[in-house]
Amino acid sequence: MAEVDPNIKSIPLRTHSLSTPYLDTDMQSRWFDFGGDTIIRADQYVRLTSDRGSQSGWIFSRLPLTATNWEIEFEFKIHGKGNLHGDGMALWITKQRASPGPVFGSVDKFEGLGIFFDTYKNNRPGVIFPYVMAMLGDGQTSYDKGTDGKANEFAGCSARGIRGANIPTKGRLKYFQDQSLKLELQYKSEELWALCFEHGPVAIPSVAYMGFSAETGELSDNFDIISVETKNLYSSQQYENTRKEKDKQRGKSYDPKKSQKSRGWGWFFVKIVIFGILCGGGYVGYTMYRTSRRHSRFD
Repeated sequence: MAEVDPNIKSIPLRTHSLSTPYLDTDMQSRWFDFGGDTIIRADQYVRLTSDRGSQSGWIFSRLPLTATNWEIEFEFKIHGKGNLHGDGMALWITKQRASPGPVFGSVDKFEGLGIFFDTYKNNRPGVIFPYVMAMLGDGQTSYDKGTDGKANEFAGCSARGIRGANIPTKGRLKYFQDQSLKLELQYKSEELWALCFEHGPVAIPSVAYMGFSAETGELSDNFDIISVETKNLYSSQQYENTRKEKDKQRGKSYDPKKSQKSRGWGWFFVKIVIFGILCGGGYVGYTMYRTSRRHSRFD
C-alpha cells in the first residue's frame, strides 16, 4: 500500500485527465490531440499501437501542465500474441508536443522528462526486461536506442510481469518542484504499489505538455491507455502561505471577526436607510391625500 500524507491536498486537473468515452460528441477531444496509428475505442481504451509491426502513435495534452507540484496516475495495458514482443511506450512531460519520432513513437532530442516502458531488450546485459527508466532531456542529447538508454538513464527499475498482467496495470508519477520525483507501479497485485524509483531535486520545464506514445518495429504489441488522472498537489501550509501572500498584496490581512463586525454595521446602516425611505414615502403619500381632500371640498 502506498503511504498517504494527510498534509498533502489535491485538486483534479480535468485538462490533463482522460477517461471513457475519451471523445466529445463531434468525435474530437477538447483537451487532447492524437495521431499516428492511435485508435480510440470510446468504451475501452486509447490504443497507441496495435499488435502489428512498424506502428507508432501518440496522444498529447493541448494545454501545458503548469502546476508546481503534481501527480499523474494512469492505467495502461501492454499485451499481444506470441512470445516475442516490442518495442515499448512512453510517458512525456516535455516542451515538445505531438511530434512523432524514433523514441517510442515521439521526437528525439526532447527537452523535459521521458518515462520509458521498454519491453524489448536490445543490448543491455544484466538488466531484466521489461524495464522502466526515466530520462531528462536537455534538447540536444539523443536517446541511445542501441543500448536501451543505458547512458541516458537517471533512474529506473525492472518490471517483469508488467506485460500481460492479470490485474489492471497502473503507474503513479508524483513531482514536487525542487524536492523529488517518484514513480510507483501496480502490476503484481491490486492496490499493491511497488516503488520503481524516487529521486532528489529534478528540473522539469515549468511549461511542459503531458503525453503518451508507443512504437512497434519488427516485433509488436498492443499499447493501450485506459485512463489518466492528473492532480495539482499542495500542502496545507502552502495553501496558508498563499492566502497570506494574497492578503499582503491587497494591503490588508483578513480577520474573520472584523469582517463579521463590518458586515453587522453595514446591515444596520442599510436598515436605517430603508426605514428613512419608507417614512419619507409615507409622508409624501399622506400630504397628497390631504391635498386631494381639500380640493374635493371646494368642487
